[in-house]
Amino acid sequence: MSDDGSQSSSPGGPTEGVGAVGGIDPKLLEILVCPLTKGLLRYDAAAQELISEQARLAYPIREGIPIMLVDEARSLDD
Repeated sequence: MSDDGSQSSSPGGPTEGVGAVGGIDPKLLEILVCPLTKGLLRYDAAAQELISEQARLAYPIREGIPIMLVDEARSLDD
């Protein structure tokens, strides 16, 4: 334990990525999969979406929370 507070302000600290664009935690992105295909997702920071190329769906991220519901996803074919 250190009293200098370096852990909370260091770039590699446990909250890295939280509060970034969309506030999505990188560790969460590593474990999420498409609920339809169970395939990998690609993070689109500009659109704030998680993209499933296999399902051709884009899952929205709202207030830093991925909405992993097929009914809420946007079709990439539109």
